[in-house]
Amino acid sequence: MTSRRKFSKSAAHGENLLEKSPKTKKSRISIKKNTIPQDGIVENNSVFGQLLKAVGITLKAGERQNEIATDGAVFQKKLHQALRKHPSYPQVVGEFVSGLESHIENRDQFRNCLLPCVPAQSPEMSNAVHSYCESLIKLLLGIEILQPAIIRLLFEKLPEFFQESVGSDGLSLPRLIINQLKWLDRIVDSKDLVLTIMQIICVSPLSIQHDIITSLPEILEDSQHGDVARELSSLLKEKTELTVPILDALSSLNLAVELLSEVRQSVMVTVAAVRVEDLPVVVKFILHSIKTTDAVEVISDLRKKLDLESCVSLPRIQASQSKLRSLSANQVNISQDSVKLLFEAIKSAVKFQKTVLEAWVKAIENVASVSEHKVLDLLVLLIICATNVKNQKQIERVLRNKIRSGCMQEQLLQNAFRHHSQVMRDLFPAILSMAEIFLHAVDPCVVSFGSCMYKQAYATFDSYCQQEIIGALVTHACGGNDVEVDVSLDVLVDLVSEHTSSVVPYAVFLKSILDYVDNLSPQQIRKLFHILSSLAFSQEPRSSHIQDDMHMVIRKQLSSTIAKYKCTGIVGAVTMVSSMAARRSKENGHLLEKAPLKKEQCKQITSLLQLVCSCCKQVPQALALYYDELASLVQKGNLDLQILDWIEKGVVKDFEADFVTDFPPVGDSGSLLPVKALYSLEDDESEGMIVINLLPLLSQSSHSMGETADLDKEKRLVSPVCLPPFFRLLRFCISEMNNGNMEEIDALLGCPLYLTDLPEEGKLGSLSNQERELLCSLLFYTLNWFREVVNAFCQQEDPEMKGRVLARLQNITALQCLLEKYLAASPGYVPPPANFDSETLEGAPVVSTVGPTKKNSKGRKRKKPDSSKNNSTDNSQWDENTETNQPEAETSQPEKDSKESESGGPLVQLQNYSAYFRELDFEVFTILHNELLTKSVLDTEMHTKIREVVQIGPAELLFLLEDLCHKLERILIPTSAKRPPFLKGKGSRNVGFSHLCQRSAQDVMECAVQLLKPLCNHMENMHNFFQALLAENHGVVDSPGVDIQEHQLMSSCYQRLLQVFRLLFAWSGFSQRENHSLLKTGLQVLALRLKPGEKELPLEELLRQSFQYLQNFQDSVPNIFCALSLTQLLLVIAEKSGTNLKNDKIASITKQFLCQSWVEPTGVRQKGRQFNDALHTLFCLYLEHTDNILKAIENISSIGIPELIHDSYSSTYPTLSRQTFPVFFRVMMAQLEGSVRSIPAGRASESSEVQLEKLLRWNMAVRDFHILVNLVKVFDSRPVLTVCLKYGRLFMETFLKLGMPLLDCSFKKHREDVQSLLKTLQLSTRQLHHMCGHSKIHQDTGLTSHVPLLKKTLEQFVYRVKAMLALNHCQEAFWVGVLKNRDLQGEEILSQASQESKEEEEASTLPRENPAEAEEEEEDSESDGKTDPRDSDEDSSD
Repeated sequence: MTSRRKFSKSAAHGENLLEKSPKTKKSRISIKKNTIPQDGIVENNSVFGQLLKAVGITLKAGERQNEIATDGAVFQKKLHQALRKHPSYPQVVGEFVSGLESHIENRDQFRNCLLPCVPAQSPEMSNAVHSYCESLIKLLLGIEILQPAIIRLLFEKLPEFFQESVGSDGLSLPRLIINQLKWLDRIVDSKDLVLTIMQIICVSPLSIQHDIITSLPEILEDSQHGDVARELSSLLKEKTELTVPILDALSSLNLAVELLSEVRQSVMVTVAAVRVEDLPVVVKFILHSIKTTDAVEVISDLRKKLDLESCVSLPRIQASQSKLRSLSANQVNISQDSVKLLFEAIKSAVKFQKTVLEAWVKAIENVASVSEHKVLDLLVLLIICATNVKNQKQIERVLRNKIRSGCMQEQLLQNAFRHHSQVMRDLFPAILSMAEIFLHAVDPCVVSFGSCMYKQAYATFDSYCQQEIIGALVTHACGGNDVEVDVSLDVLVDLVSEHTSSVVPYAVFLKSILDYVDNLSPQQIRKLFHILSSLAFSQEPRSSHIQDDMHMVIRKQLSSTIAKYKCTGIVGAVTMVSSMAARRSKENGHLLEKAPLKKEQCKQITSLLQLVCSCCKQVPQALALYYDELASLVQKGNLDLQILDWIEKGVVKDFEADFVTDFPPVGDSGSLLPVKALYSLEDDESEGMIVINLLPLLSQSSHSMGETADLDKEKRLVSPVCLPPFFRLLRFCISEMNNGNMEEIDALLGCPLYLTDLPEEGKLGSLSNQERELLCSLLFYTLNWFREVVNAFCQQEDPEMKGRVLARLQNITALQCLLEKYLAASPGYVPPPANFDSETLEGAPVVSTVGPTKKNSKGRKRKKPDSSKNNSTDNSQWDENTETNQPEAETSQPEKDSKESESGGPLVQLQNYSAYFRELDFEVFTILHNELLTKSVLDTEMHTKIREVVQIGPAELLFLLEDLCHKLERILIPTSAKRPPFLKGKGSRNVGFSHLCQRSAQDVMECAVQLLKPLCNHMENMHNFFQALLAENHGVVDSPGVDIQEHQLMSSCYQRLLQVFRLLFAWSGFSQRENHSLLKTGLQVLALRLKPGEKELPLEELLRQSFQYLQNFQDSVPNIFCALSLTQLLLVIAEKSGTNLKNDKIASITKQFLCQSWVEPTGVRQKGRQFNDALHTLFCLYLEHTDNILKAIENISSIGIPELIHDSYSSTYPTLSRQTFPVFFRVMMAQLEGSVRSIPAGRASESSEVQLEKLLRWNMAVRDFHILVNLVKVFDSRPVLTVCLKYGRLFMETFLKLGMPLLDCSFKKHREDVQSLLKTLQLSTRQLHHMCGHSKIHQDTGLTSHVPLLKKTLEQFVYRVKAMLALNHCQEAFWVGVLKNRDLQGEEILSQASQESKEEEEASTLPRENPAEAEEEEEDSESDGKTDPRDSDEDSSD
């Protein structure tokens, strides 16, 4: 009844509220006017006023706050009692609230009720009240019987102040109203409060919504957090502008895990659309709400939706387009600050939440596509590295793997520095540390990434960071690791050219590298002096002091008697001249034209060059180095014309005086051999013809060997060593002064040389050792002269000149064949040096001979030759040498075979002497453009008398292609950054490539791409040649009409052409964006060969057509080496395609090659180690790209190998013979083991279909394994046994790890499949056990080393099967019996058999009492010492 009265009263009160309100308002106004005395006390005679006065509250008006004369808790207690004991209770509650409503109609009085009360001033009450008191409304809300009505009243008043953000008194009444609801001890009707608050939020202005939402965690009870969170998450989807307050509130609510996940998902939806300013709060909420179970999934989703690029770029675009520049710039700053705050949130999360750290790293690792990687990934990894020292190694590994796979490219790093410089600046210590680590790496791409980090950081950060970077690079340069030194110097070169002004103050650091010059190679010394001279002679006013230091260092080094230091001085002096006499220089990123040199400057430069020449004139090798360095300087075309003219005059005069003489010879040359002019290209030898005075100079040099002390110190020592480099300097000077016209010296192309008659191979034995070595030196000098001549005139357009160049190429190839024979007859001979900026050979070169003298030549390899036997007389003062044991160049196999078959005597491989030949310039390969040339011979009346066709023969083509291959290998395949072995000479890899190394890989590629068209012509010619050959001989390769030597040469050319194509398209630089156009240009050449006239095509179409074009050559490849090269080339093209172009095509092509019979033109099937290596690679490629490895292995095992058992080779797979069976067997075992590792382990939660599919794969794999293992009974050679023991163990280990879990969960569902699998595997493991016994009985240590691990694995398998049966309640079907040792054929090894036991080997039948549940399995288990002390084993059957 009471509650009903309350309800009706309140309802009546609510209905009459509007009617009463005007009267109440009027009376209140009259009261206000009449009852406010001067002291501001409000006299209120209503129930509200009387009760408050009675319990100690004094209401104030105006700016004064209400006073309280008692403690807040006491006040609430007294008022509660007064209301409960009031005669008109519960009506008095409504009257009290009505009085409050009337009182707060006045804004000032309402404000006073919302502000904290102040203690009364009476002295007797001062101790009873705290210094801080709650507001009147807050105190009233603490009384339960008043709370609902007052809350309703407050929410009714709130809309009145929606338009008032801040009043004249500086207070916001809406905020004060909301504050009253915070931290209440108890809420009477929390559901109603939540409903009311959400309704208010829907109709409130944005600022009030913000205040209400952020206050929700302090208003609501814990029981209401879930409901409010759902309401807020739905509100978040509707109003993204409330993102910040809603997430602030949600992060403070106590939510269940499921609800938190639900809320987070709704928040995640808004990430892509949220404002940049709100992004930090959003990300912070998501990261703080992550749980371990779904951390990786959440982070992966978050990183996909965070688009930092748009956050940074959009404000900048808007700023560039906006007219209000200041406003736009402010927007950009806000965006950058927001992004910085975002990373601060991420930094805090990864620092204090291990789950977030691990999940973020895992999420980045899971990203496989290059396009999916973002700047965010790189920044997060650097943040983790900076904040968590323990995880630095892990982050380094992740970054290294990403860079190696090409997922994180330098463009990503550049974007990070460009758009997020503030964030990157905070991470500078981590960036510096990571860059230092990367420069120590082995992978070239990782090293390049590290160098890019240095350059970008230097360009972006302040002077403190720049100093640290310079210091780190100097440390690298002094470290001793060749690649590390090269990269650091390259970075410094770039920094000096791009940021000259900022690098000059740190020159003192760079000069300290000079203290470590002993550890630098000539190429590195050249870079170092380029850096210092660029700074010294820049236009910066602070750089003059560097010039004096450089002059002092260079003069000191030139005056040294030690060859190493003299070499350093020569390189340094010429490099300094290049900066002093430069016409153009690059400073601060701009190319500057310099004024012509003044007279004083010219004098200074010429004096320096004269000093170098005078210091080297008694040391021919040093002089040759000076000529080479000066030639490279002139070649650049940046030398001042005054200096160039001075050099050219001196060079022309000295060359003619030193090396050119007239025909015929005058006087006695003093040579051991008679002098004769050879290799003239002139039609008639007249008396006025010039001749290169080679043999007389060589003889004079040999005679003056011991007379160096008596020579005139002022006279230059003329040596044939200086001939090629001096001519190189001469031809560059002539070309530069005459704009490429070489008419002044074109007579040198065809002029003869003073040599001697070159005896045939059979007559060499009649010559003395000294004469043979003299002939060898003569051939080396002649070859190097011809090489330089070809370098000089290869680009001439005149047909006659082209013909003479080709004639010189023919001379080179003929002389090389002769030289091989001479070298074989002169063991221990050391050739004269030809490359002078690399350190030369110590002792004899690595001589690779065939025939009976192989052992002898190997013994002589380290022998240091006697000086009397060395015809290179200029080594006396050039005494600091190091070895040049270069990796043996890849030689085409047909060429090797032809050399070996020509003679039974010993032959040497000239590639081992590559350090002693002059380097061919890359421009020489323009000769490949020429196919047919006409050489005209004119009569005296200038009429054409004879027309002779001259073309590039196979030998000359092969010579050029081999050199091109070696150059591309050197420049396009970067060396690994491994530290060199102890005491290994430096620079050995650059021997013969010194000029090439001064060009960038990109520059070389641009030239190489221009060669693609003639290379395609030559390859098509090879294709047509072999196709026509087969057609002429009706498909018979070894027909009697085949020219064997021509066939071998053309095969070698074919292989080299394919290798060149592969090297070109496999260049790692194509992955960089700036080289994409170069790749498309190269592919377009191939595509146009297939479809001429096609317009520009997209990259994918170019790749497809290029693949198709190259695929057409598969029918004409003459040997397996060409087949392998073609396959590797197709694979390179296919891997660049985004479509699945490669697998089926490569598998089809490789299978065709495997099914082809490779026969040499002599009629012998191809064989040997190189053939087996090529076959191994081809077979691996086939199995890797076939769609079903297990099926392919089964086909070969069940079709090809049975054919092999009855014949010497398989008819289906002709490459499978008894000699190549170990190759096939090894590849099949390895690929089988690798394929089963890709089968996922079985899980009980998987469906029956999935389990059955895995079981079928395992069944096929076990069947293949059984076939392969049993082949050992027929092919029992040691290599086959070794492979079987090794991969048999690995297969069983994989089965234990991945296969047995599958059997555990599928035993009951697929009993028959499991039974079949185990029975088949039982037979295989029995055979493995027999192999173990065979290994022991033969006491082969190579085989027995595999036995312990294999037997351990077999024993583990026994007990694992037992555990599987126990798990499926079939343990009674398992029993163990004795398994006797047997050999490969199954015969018992009696020597190890127990003499007491004559029983059967085993019983392998199932227990009859329960055949339905049991499975049979027999396996081998090692149990030494149970039945025989020597060796015995157990057998288990289940």
